[in-house]
Amino acid sequence: MQTSNRFFDDLARMAGGAASAMTGLKAEIEGLVRQQIERLLSEMHLVPREEFEAVKAMAAKARAEQEALARRVAELEARPARPGPARATTARKPRAGAARTTRPRAKPKT
Repeated sequence: MQTSNRFFDDLARMAGGAASAMTGLKAEIEGLVRQQIERLLSEMHLVPREEFEAVKAMAAKARAEQEALARRVAELEARPARPGPARATTARKPRAGAARTTRPRAKPKT
């Protein structure tokens, strides 16, 4: 009966060794698959979720600002044109009796 115990002990050790080998093989296969997926994703130029969310928020803010500016332009265009205050001209009128500072025009040659 001792031989059968030894046989079962050897069989149990062999099964345990096979199970640990399968666990190691499983971990190695998972590592290779993960590495291949990461390489594939890096070649596809995908962005991380955080960057996507940040750009999405910036686009939403820019869109809201653009819509607000469009409304403001429409309001300003709808207003009737109001005449502004009379502007003073920068050219001065010559004083009465003041000497003329410009030269007389030359006569055309015939």
